[in-house]
Amino acid sequence: MMEKHGNLMQFRPDIKVVDATIRDGGLVNNFYFEDDFVKKLYETNVKAGIDYMEFGYKASKEMFDVKEFGKWKFCDEESIRSIVGENDTDLKIAVMADVGRTDFKKDIIPRSESVIDMVRIATYINTMPAAIEMIEYCHALGYETSCNIMAVSTARESDINLALELLGESSVDVIYLVDSYGSLYPEQIRDFSFKYQKIAQKYGKAVGIHAHNNQQLAFANTIEACAYGVSYLDATMAGMGRGAGNCSLEALMGFLKNPKYKIVPVLKFVESEIVKLKEKGVVWGYDIPYLCTGILNLHPRAAIAAVKSNDKNYSDFYIGLWDRED
Repeated sequence: MMEKHGNLMQFRPDIKVVDATIRDGGLVNNFYFEDDFVKKLYETNVKAGIDYMEFGYKASKEMFDVKEFGKWKFCDEESIRSIVGENDTDLKIAVMADVGRTDFKKDIIPRSESVIDMVRIATYINTMPAAIEMIEYCHALGYETSCNIMAVSTARESDINLALELLGESSVDVIYLVDSYGSLYPEQIRDFSFKYQKIAQKYGKAVGIHAHNNQQLAFANTIEACAYGVSYLDATMAGMGRGAGNCSLEALMGFLKNPKYKIVPVLKFVESEIVKLKEKGVVWGYDIPYLCTGILNLHPRAAIAAVKSNDKNYSDFYIGLWDRED
């Protein structure tokens, strides 16, 4: 029997809020954020009591052209330090490293030499052995680690069970439930939360959630997972993120009852910085093509293309998705 953890009037000390604005939001603008924007976001997160700020990716410069992306695609140590200095705050710094897209042995330096606290390893279910290698490498260097298993909505249950056991036996600190396609409903999130929690409790791990908003359920799914014991909660300013975006940080701040979390600095950042981005033409957030890919449990790449081309033939788009080999 699944039990709820706490109630709406309580705060849980195990909860950690992770701001993923630069990393997931960077997928919208190729990581071209002004230093001033990133600095203000960092200062806002400190004021708001946010626990972790994810700066971006540790992507391979052999694989990705540095001229085609902003610096937060690569998160060089000096780039982060130019924003946070020695980070003499309670806010922890995180970066993401994708399996197969990072030169982790070259680009990730020992924790003792870095201002980064956590490396978040992102993997698909079929590359779990490579993810475990990265987890153990980063753990040995002294970092906190998480593993984000992407697109679990398309994976076989037996594969998920095996992957969770492998992660349980690894040195990873946090196992992430990721709704990559924004296709899961709260009832399914509840079941996944229970499955992940069972392994986490067995091996002494924490569980996190990273939700996408294709069906306007990112916030609902995040607080549903939270209600069933998931403690690391990803969110972004105004939901900024790939395609339909993510759980919005301001909504999460309004929900959580821990007095350390403060919504006003977040609202001030949205009004002063996010509004400007939108006025410059940076686009993200719920749109009908994303709803369609979410309903059909498909990667949103077709929806991203449709939104970019301003295609409003929604019914044709939806019918066409049925014929896709994706």
